[in-house]
Amino acid sequence: MAIGLFVLAILIQLAVILAIFLMSLSRVTGSIVAIVTVVVTAFISPWSLILGVPIALLCLVLLITPIRQALITKPVYKTLGGAMPSMSDTEREALDAGTSWWEKELFMGAPDWNTFAEYPYPKLSAEEQSFIDNEVEQLCAMIDEWQIQHEDKDLSPETWQFIKDNGFLGLIIPKEFGGLEFSSYAQSLVMSKIASRSPTAAVSCMVPNSLGPGELLMHYGTDEQKQRWLPGLASGEEIPCFGLTGPEAGSDAGAIPDTGVVCYGNHEGEQVLGLRMNFSKRWITLAPIATVVGLAFKMYDPEGLLGDADKTDYGITCALVPASHEGVITGPRHNPGGSPFMNGTVDGTDVFIPLDYIIGGVENAGRGWRMLMECLGVGRGISLPALSTSASEMTYLSVGAFAKVREQFKISVGKFEGVQDATSRMASQTYMLEAFRHLVTCGLNQGGTPSVMTAMAKYYATETMREVVNDGMDVLGGRGIQMGPRNFLSTPYQAIPVSVTVEGANILTRSLMIFGQGAMRCHPYLFDELQLLQSEDKQSAVKEFDTLFFKHLGYTFNRGARAFVAGYVGGSSKAPSFADAFTRPYYKHINRLSASFALTADMALGLLAGDLKRKEMLSGRLADIHSHLFIATAILQFYENGTKSEAERLHAKVALQDSLYTIQEAFVSLFANFPNRIAANVVGFVTFPSGRIFTPTSDELKVKLGDTFMDDFEANPFRDYLKTMVYYSTDPEDPNGRMENAYQTLLEVEPLWQKFKKAEHKGEFAGLTFEDHVVQASQNGDITESEAEQLIRYNGIRYDSLLTDVFDEHLQHAQERDNPHSLENAVHKLTDYAQLNSNAAAKNTPSPAHDEAATGFHEQTGDANPNHGYEEDGDVEMRSEQDTVRETTEQTDFTQAHPEEEALKHRHRDAETTLNERMSYNHRRGDDLNNNAPNNNDQHNNDTASIQDSFREADNTIETTNMPEAINKPAETRDHEISGAETDTWQDGLRRSESDESDKV
Repeated sequence: MAIGLFVLAILIQLAVILAIFLMSLSRVTGSIVAIVTVVVTAFISPWSLILGVPIALLCLVLLITPIRQALITKPVYKTLGGAMPSMSDTEREALDAGTSWWEKELFMGAPDWNTFAEYPYPKLSAEEQSFIDNEVEQLCAMIDEWQIQHEDKDLSPETWQFIKDNGFLGLIIPKEFGGLEFSSYAQSLVMSKIASRSPTAAVSCMVPNSLGPGELLMHYGTDEQKQRWLPGLASGEEIPCFGLTGPEAGSDAGAIPDTGVVCYGNHEGEQVLGLRMNFSKRWITLAPIATVVGLAFKMYDPEGLLGDADKTDYGITCALVPASHEGVITGPRHNPGGSPFMNGTVDGTDVFIPLDYIIGGVENAGRGWRMLMECLGVGRGISLPALSTSASEMTYLSVGAFAKVREQFKISVGKFEGVQDATSRMASQTYMLEAFRHLVTCGLNQGGTPSVMTAMAKYYATETMREVVNDGMDVLGGRGIQMGPRNFLSTPYQAIPVSVTVEGANILTRSLMIFGQGAMRCHPYLFDELQLLQSEDKQSAVKEFDTLFFKHLGYTFNRGARAFVAGYVGGSSKAPSFADAFTRPYYKHINRLSASFALTADMALGLLAGDLKRKEMLSGRLADIHSHLFIATAILQFYENGTKSEAERLHAKVALQDSLYTIQEAFVSLFANFPNRIAANVVGFVTFPSGRIFTPTSDELKVKLGDTFMDDFEANPFRDYLKTMVYYSTDPEDPNGRMENAYQTLLEVEPLWQKFKKAEHKGEFAGLTFEDHVVQASQNGDITESEAEQLIRYNGIRYDSLLTDVFDEHLQHAQERDNPHSLENAVHKLTDYAQLNSNAAAKNTPSPAHDEAATGFHEQTGDANPNHGYEEDGDVEMRSEQDTVRETTEQTDFTQAHPEEEALKHRHRDAETTLNERMSYNHRRGDDLNNNAPNNNDQHNNDTASIQDSFREADNTIETTNMPEAINKPAETRDHEISGAETDTWQDGLRRSESDESDKV
């Protein structure tokens, strides 16, 4: 009894502590409740004080301020202050740059689904839709990416002028300055559609609308600067570029060595206060053709000319300089792999500029890093994700078409499970990218500069695109690696490194930026705590830190309690109002994983402190968890606003399972590699008490999605949707349109095609070519003449779609590819194999009556005769092949026989007699067949006439007079004209002439 009461009392104490944490009670309230619980449970069982006394003492410490600060607050403040590295003004500005949005809810472990449900799903305005349907469509139609990449190395003058005249460089500029003022979502769709046609054109339009003077001027420029530059940027009269990176500064842009020193100089004939600039910039997009250059540099005022003698180092500053300004050198081009967009250098030595060239004026001196971080964030969230989404969607469409059209081993390659392992991944990842784009642009449409969200978008969009395109190349095989105007995947494949590298290299983005900035921008207390730890007024800072730190502890224990409970009940059932039976379980998983992430992040931040900055692999795993929580919610939102068809649900299900599994494995890897093993094991048990809960996508789901990947229209509405997001073409002369045309044609004739191919594979048709089989099927009545035309037409289109380019010996000019299976050329593929085979069969197969009349018994001949001795596939010629005069004579030449000797050997004599009888029979039979053989030429001409009729209506554009003249000529004559050789007199069905050396013995 006593033991039972003791256990009951302990359980009550633990339950109350858990409830305090779950309910997020304040420090004071929670401490009082805990003390009361200890007292009550002491009456139940005095032995419960074993746990109750420590709880009560801790609560008293928390309630009494001097004791709390002396025992807890000050030691913690001192320890953390020593562990945290010093923070420069530049770093502080970078951490403070940008805003937060939905990613903060997920970071804090308790997402507010009511807020999520209220986010406006991004849609286009009528003006934006019209621009995409007209101006963007026209621009795409003007572009030939092969011509751009391999011949012109630039957009054509007409294309550049169209871009300028139609406002493509001013999508973000307000209408009051002549711009289009499109939403973030519209910008993304515009860039996607252009990129689906030409990455070169997309990058050329992208930069002025992301990282460029326009963005900086709109947010930070003076009114005078806006009036001076924005109208020209909107109209295309001004071409901007922005110089940030250089030989010594890439990912570490804060380390730029470029300088601007405050001094007096001459400008437009006047002595003014300005900056003496020295800079060397590299990899600057549009620099070779720019008319205005944005520059990032470190600004110094050693003489205190700006009025503050104590401030000599202002930090990173941004200025806007005309490209024609004296001393500024632009022009030399780089050659970025994959896309020859304008990219080059900007240099200057002792270039003097006035102070009013600083963006925002002198007041913004030293604020350049913050400006760049916020503007970079917008670019990362729109432009590069748009290009990545576009590349993936085009790959989905083209590779899906190829996987269905291309056949190997008598079935479409997309039906092989090995291929479906890749295509199912391509399908789900493309779905994820489109969903991701929608949620990110939704956040950007609402204003602000959510730097963490856009860093996620940049990294995971470009990396996912890399995987999709690589999988596509694996499926295409040789069709993908052979360069030329016909190759529809080489362009995005070659451009992958550009997307991965620019606007924040991907390794840096994942391992440092996402969680590093996420902890600062999304954690409710961390940034303020760091500010207090860096404060010079320690006494005042400790008092503020005391309040903030215990709020932080309450937050951490609350998330731990949520994660622990969720580990046993599967997570909170909270979900948006629009959740249905399919999506609700996923919201429960996200609730659980979000709480687990909040606890794990706090463990990492609390125990590693400043060392976490150097533990980049751990930071990268935390980034994976945070980002895929965001991605999972994006998929759910996109599904909610989609068709909710079975095919789309399949895409969403696989994409969600992949994200959840990725999150789980990131947790497991983090716990396995965390330096503090005790803490890792404790948190690992709290968050995953039963071990792993998610499994990889099953093979069954992959097969289903792999099949759906090749479907269209009602069977796969998502593929139909993708056609509206890219430049969609079925033009057989377009690299993408050629494959899509073959695919759409196959969908039209698929039942007929499958029926015919099944019969063909069973060997039901005689002949050497596909065209032979179609003609025989038509003559046999298996298919109609109209169906024969459909099969011939599709086969020609199919074959052409699979052809790759050929070049001259110097690989300079692609040559025209002949299609022997086209409708016009189909007649040339017909052979007389079937007739020859039929004639030979008739010649070699005597009737039973003839055999009995000639020999008196039924004789088996050829391979059917067990005494013949010939092997079916041996090197010895069959009797039916020995039809020349010499061979016939030799078969009856017995002059070498020796009757005297053979008479003494009855077995030999009997064999010779039997052989004489058989050869006499063979000669009689051969003569009869030769005398009765039909006229082969007449028969061939009859067959040819029938074939002509079968193809006569093949295409409305083809008239009978256009059919090759050879069709009306005998086979021998036609073959002679085609080959250009003299006509030989063929002596047998295998077309050996009398002069054929092979006939000589």
